[in-house]
Order: sequence, then structure tokens, then C-alpha cells
Amino acid sequence: MTSMTDHLLKLTDHRDRDLLELTLSKAILGLLPIQRVVVARVMAEGGQKRWLEVTRLDAKGGGKVADPLRVDFLTLPHLDDAPDRTRCLQSGEVVEIAWAGEKGPRITMLPLFSDSRSNDEGVIEIHSDMPLSPDAVKMVEQLRHVYRNMYSLLEYSDRDALTGLLNRKSLDDAFYSAVLEELDGVVGGLENGVALSGSDTERRHRVPANYWLGTVRIDNFFAINDKFGHTMGEEVILLVARILNNTFRTYDYLYRFGGEHFAVLMHCPDEALVFAAFERFRSGVARYNFPQVGNLTVSCGFTSVMATDTPGTALGKTDQAIEFAQKNGCNRVCSHLELVRSGVVTNVPATGEVSMFQ
Repeated sequence: MTSMTDHLLKLTDHRDRDLLELTLSKAILGLLPIQRVVVARVMAEGGQKRWLEVTRLDAKGGGKVADPLRVDFLTLPHLDDAPDRTRCLQSGEVVEIAWAGEKGPRITMLPLFSDSRSNDEGVIEIHSDMPLSPDAVKMVEQLRHVYRNMYSLLEYSDRDALTGLLNRKSLDDAFYSAVLEELDGVVGGLENGVALSGSDTERRHRVPANYWLGTVRIDNFFAINDKFGHTMGEEVILLVARILNNTFRTYDYLYRFGGEHFAVLMHCPDEALVFAAFERFRSGVARYNFPQVGNLTVSCGFTSVMATDTPGTALGKTDQAIEFAQKNGCNRVCSHLELVRSGVVTNVPATGEVSMFQ
């Protein structure tokens, strides 16, 4: 039997935040005499909040691991559909649900995060044939504490210090793990955004359809710095980052690469919906009255992610789309695919070079 120390070593050995919930679930399942463990996170989109079961592992084998980028948000249950989970979130305390007397089966729930993490909400849900002992609850709390520390450490290393968005360094990991590689999870394979059990270290190359990478640049940003100073320039960057956060979904990956350069990695069914998302963002920035600066604009470029792409080649395509937007009046959203279809740019060879027709 694997010891508590062994599970703690596995939990602290990760450099990928997306695997922490799976490792935590395996530790709880391996250390306690229980039937099932579920980690459910709260996802938000368009003002709605819904439950996503990130992991569901069974003692008899099998389970599932969900990829937030690939789930259909509208199919997820509302918070009110799981009132006991919501009660656990709101109280911040352990919640027990029993249906066959004091010694009978029950579900024990603990909040995944502390109250201080307003943007991260979740619940650990443990199914057992009998009540968990105080020692068992304490063990789960200890594992949860280590999970929280690791989550915070990994998040800090992945975040831009000014805006709190993801940084450029973290794009490579997300690009390959969420787009080019697929967790060959608990049963080998991924279907409808859910990986079924197996080894969480074995990955296979495969590009799921409908991944998109977009980049954003603030138009004429150097003029803003020159006229209003770098402190006001940073304030503009913070406000643009806030509009970006408010426009895109909680499970889209939002980045700041430095200066006035932002990026978005997302899963979406088709090009028109991606265009609409960036158009909402562009319009939101254009309408905003920035203190002292007034109105400003952004240019956006996006592309689909192909099987042969690396982060560099994909970013090369989005940069070419932005270059076209800024050469043609700024304050525009341009699809690299549309530019190729219309003959404005040639398709991108493996080196990532793009030819512009002028």
C-alpha cells in the first residue's frame, strides 16, 4: 500500500497545475477505504456559473478526467443543481450527506480552496460506506493543504506580475498539453473532453480540432507611454487585462507576453464564434474611457492551431494578422485563415514564415 509520504512526494513533484486535481484524487483514493472521490470546480461564462467534475475516480477502477478547454459549458449542471456542493462552498466547512442512519453510507464534502481565492472555487467529494473518522478527515485536510500550496506556487510562477494573467513562459506547457498532447488518462482515450483512466504521465500526440490562438496589441501604445508616462501606461495595461478577463471564459487561457502584447488560447467550434469573441473584446476596449488617456483601440489576430504548429509558428500567424490589421487602420480583428483565403497572405510553411502581398 502506498504511504502518505509517497503520495505527498507525487503531489509536490508536479510542474503542471492541470494534473494536481488528478494526483490529489489518487492520493485520497489510495489512502482511505472509500468508494469514490470527485473534485468539482466552478466554471463561469457570461455571468453564469456551473459545475465541472474535473476528476471522478472509483475504487473499483475507472473514472474520468475532464479537460476544461474541451467541455461544452452549456451542458454542465448549474450550481443550484448540486445544492450540497454549493452549501459547502458558501460555508467553507465540511458537509456530510447521510441517507441510511448514523453508521450508513454518506458523502463528505470539503471546500477545495480557501476563502481568499475568490476566482477559484471547488469541492472535494468523498463517497464512503460509513462515516469518515476524524483521522481520515484530518488526512484529507492535510492533502488539501499541500494541494493548495502547490497550486499557489505553480500559479505564481505562471503569472505575469503586473496583470495576474498567464505569462509567456506558461504558453508552451499549455500549448502542448492542452492542444498537441492529450492525457492518456484513466482508461486510455479522450471523448467529449473527458480522459478515461490510466497513466497520467503517458501522453500521445494528437491535435483535437477547433483549438485557436489569438494575440492582441494595444494600438499606438508607445505614444501613450511618451505622452502620459510609463505609470499611466501600466494602468492602461491593467485595464485592458481586466476587459480581457471580463470578455473571455474562465476556462480560456489568457496571457500577457510583456508590454502591450496579450494572447488567448481557446477551444471553440468554429471560426465565426472565435471572431465574435475577439470582436466583443475589441469593441469593449474601444468603448472604455481610460482615465486621463481617454479612448484607445486594440488590434487582434487569431488562427486555428494545426497539427504541425509549434507555439512559435502559431504566434507567427497571429502576428501577421495583427500586422495586417494595424497597417489597415488599426482597431480591427483579423483571422489569419481569412487572410489566406483572400490571398492577402500565403499559407505558413513549417518555418513559420509568412509572405505578405502588398
